[in-house]
Amino acid sequence: MANIALQMYSLREMAAEDFVGTLKKVSEIGYHGVEFAGYGGLGARELREILFELQLQPVSSHVPFDQLENQIEEVLEYATELGLSYIVCPFIAPELRRNLQDYQRLAEKLEQIAQKVSQEGLHFAYHNHDFEFIKIENEQPIHVLLGKGHSSLIQAELDIYWIAYTGENIASYLHNYTGRADLLHVKDMSKEDKRQNEVVGSGRLDIPAILHAAQTAGVKWYIVEQETYQGHPMRDLKSNFIYLSQLLSAPSQ
Repeated sequence: MANIALQMYSLREMAAEDFVGTLKKVSEIGYHGVEFAGYGGLGARELREILFELQLQPVSSHVPFDQLENQIEEVLEYATELGLSYIVCPFIAPELRRNLQDYQRLAEKLEQIAQKVSQEGLHFAYHNHDFEFIKIENEQPIHVLLGKGHSSLIQAELDIYWIAYTGENIASYLHNYTGRADLLHVKDMSKEDKRQNEVVGSGRLDIPAILHAAQTAGVKWYIVEQETYQGHPMRDLKSNFIYLSQLLSAPSQ
């Protein structure tokens, strides 16, 4: 059975009002795990017990770069007590990535962070947007940040929407990072407006082909993220889960 999780940023407004209640609704849909973008002000042990009761696995967490750089011990202490498997850097601020030299320095820092994360028995990943695919001095920053060798400790949490947004081929990046792409962000692009998300399978992306490439690349967790909605968030997220569950369980996949 494929592992399907939800990035909690998808329900940021609901979670801000009732974090635990929102987790309960995610569990009721059937999601197997969650990826965090904040912990709702809860302590790690308390949140771990809640997730255990809801039968949700704490898969990963998006942690701001400044915290990873300056508060890594606190980040890891919380993560290990919660039972996370992955720590993810979700974004790099523009002022830190003005040129290729900046990206090279960032890559060194990310590798240092990854080493500390690895020492605690966790995995470290970087999550892309679109800017990492815009060439600088004939180099794509995504390859600089992730390291070109297969020995890098940095996992690629590839976001299929943002790769498609740049016009790049998603399958080729999954192939490039085979064995280093445990986590995949799954979200579709509206046919009417590429800046908007759509229910997975209803937009522009060839989801069946992407999932086939993902399975070949060794993806372990398919993480649904939807940032904009045409309908009700919970209804859309349920549709996303059902669609992915059916597709990933099909014999052809």
